[in-house]
Amino acid sequence: MKGIVVIPARGGSKRLPNKNIKLLGGIPLLVHSINYAKTMFETNSIVVSTDYAEIKKIALENNIRVIDRPKEISGDLATSVEVLQHVAKTVEEDYDTFILLQPTNPLRPKELLKEAIELYQKGEYDSLMTVSENEHKLGKIVNDKFKPFTYELGQRSQDLEPLYYENGLLYITKKTEILKGNILGENHYPFIVNHSFSKIDIDTLEDFELAEFYLNKYQNE
Repeated sequence: MKGIVVIPARGGSKRLPNKNIKLLGGIPLLVHSINYAKTMFETNSIVVSTDYAEIKKIALENNIRVIDRPKEISGDLATSVEVLQHVAKTVEEDYDTFILLQPTNPLRPKELLKEAIELYQKGEYDSLMTVSENEHKLGKIVNDKFKPFTYELGQRSQDLEPLYYENGLLYITKKTEILKGNILGENHYPFIVNHSFSKIDIDTLEDFELAEFYLNKYQNE
């Protein structure tokens, strides 16, 4: 496998301005993902895709290559696949596998990346994503009434059918799937990760404060 790690970090953020460079544990948010990638990849196989000068400056200070992201894929509606496609078409090296680390998921179990890559290679999958088990009783509001959707009223939580959510900790995808516009191929593996870090996806100040709590809780582990 010849892999490249892509960290997408645009400048615009409405609910938590400049969140990707906000200091978490004394370092900018995106640097947590940079440092995590460095545990398994050389710096020349890690790139930051951004449209923002301050993010570019921070990445370069950490010896990370920067891909300047065009305006048309820098807005609120831009997708991760579009960013990965742009990187795939921009870098000169012929990488066959793309690892996506979102800076808004700054905390990850130490061995997660290693274990994910091993599973991905052993199973000869075209992609892998991390998921976590949902523990909530979910329902819909229909005509101003609550209607259970994932359970029956009175059903015990421990008897719920196992359901999972996309936690965003990491994605691994073959370049061939990226170029087709897929973050996941047909032959993908859902890697179940039930860890407190799975709950963190920073979009608001409350999310950021939760990340600070877990960073302090687990920093010595």
